[in-house]
Amino acid sequence: MTCVKKKAEAKGFTSKPSTSCCPAGKLRGFTTRIIGDIPAATSEDVDIAVKAARKALKRNGGKDWATASGAHRAKYLRAIAAKITEKKPELAKLEAIDNGKPLDEAAWDIDDVAGCFEYNADLAEALDAKQNAPIDLPMDTFKCHVIREPIGVVGLITPWNYPMLMATWKIAPALAAGCAAILKPSELASVTCLELGEICREVGLPPGILNILTGLGPEAGAPLASHPDVDKIAFTGSSATGSKIMTAAAQNVKPVTLELGGKSPIVVFDDVDIDKAVEWTLFGCFWTNGQICSATSRLIVHESIAKEFLEKLVKWAKNIKISDPLEEGCRLGPVVSGGQYEKILKFVETAKSEGATISFGGKRPEHLKTGFFIEPTIISDVTTSMQIWREEVFGPVLCVKSFKTEEEAIELANDTHYGLGSAVISNDLDRCDRVTRAFEAGIVWVNCSQPCFSQAPWGGKKRSGFGRELGEWGLENYLSVKQVTRYISDDAWGCCGVGL
Repeated sequence: MTCVKKKAEAKGFTSKPSTSCCPAGKLRGFTTRIIGDIPAATSEDVDIAVKAARKALKRNGGKDWATASGAHRAKYLRAIAAKITEKKPELAKLEAIDNGKPLDEAAWDIDDVAGCFEYNADLAEALDAKQNAPIDLPMDTFKCHVIREPIGVVGLITPWNYPMLMATWKIAPALAAGCAAILKPSELASVTCLELGEICREVGLPPGILNILTGLGPEAGAPLASHPDVDKIAFTGSSATGSKIMTAAAQNVKPVTLELGGKSPIVVFDDVDIDKAVEWTLFGCFWTNGQICSATSRLIVHESIAKEFLEKLVKWAKNIKISDPLEEGCRLGPVVSGGQYEKILKFVETAKSEGATISFGGKRPEHLKTGFFIEPTIISDVTTSMQIWREEVFGPVLCVKSFKTEEEAIELANDTHYGLGSAVISNDLDRCDRVTRAFEAGIVWVNCSQPCFSQAPWGGKKRSGFGRELGEWGLENYLSVKQVTRYISDDAWGCCGVGL
């Protein structure tokens, strides 16, 4: 594997030799102290990585990877999964230190990383049986089949909220398809992605198949998106950055997959078990410190239960343990950076100035004097014109609005530029089905919020992007389909009346 990188030190984890001379950026832990350095890659580093990827695909006529069997590639994916499982305690701790999420959540993420590699190993093996699949034609003088080929060199740009997992959602299917990949993780949380590079090296992944570049968006991400020898870009992040990537990719007419922001609704009807619905509402917004693109951060609750529901939300939120993410029982750690911390607090202040009520939270917990900690925040008396209702916060902030009728609830839910996730909670399954069909979103949860499985498609509509990750849809992102048609008759074609 070619990695243009330098390993970072973090609380006792040994740094590895650098393979780059890039200038270093600083990593900060939950106390805001620096825990290590990573390089800021440049366009020159992007060129090196692209050349390495191109070389890897062509090596031995492609037989080492691109044109090898899916079963051959699956062996590497399963070896990566096994090594991730073996190193789970170390990886989870690194993720919690670098990202700020509770250690338990980080450990579950690592399980999902291993599971995603295993699942895509299965898809790689199944791909062999789909090769040369015949196509029925209306003329018996021709035969037709399709070949599924890797799309080529792919650029993968990933966020900081699920550093290793979001990278895996792209890397695993790209490798399963036979592509060579260049990963540019978020500069705010790159450590476990670098560890993934070391794991790929340990299992003997052919050199150049996975390349990792750490650095800033303008200096590393932009050159990757616009590089003429990169065949596809897959991006997860903000809608604003997604628009820029789409523009850059358009210059070379290369395909893109975009999983962007969200402002997802959770609609709660009056026939529910309130305690269960409150639990799902809190989980749907405050999981991963509220830093989830699909967070159901707009609660739309029936007016007849709204008062009781809000009171229970506040009561439960007060009992959420906010602490050092490595501390046992932590359920809310710090947000990822000082910039994100200030941004979230500004959202809360703007909501207050616009007339909303801060029912709970919206400030630093009194028992934590350092670190970027914010109490779980519940904002009521919200109108649809307020910034807090319309814009993605990406932090532990829930806004609340009530409704009278099913039609009004659907209208409120769809009143957004985004269309990633959505949830409906009701004991009336016919109603749930109606609401599900009416939601303008790529993902709908019924009587729950946020479950995600490697087997099921993930992606959105409107400004939440397009394309799907995970499941068979995720693999298709990295495949090109080639039609092969053969004339099988012994007769001359007889074109234009010309005889032989």
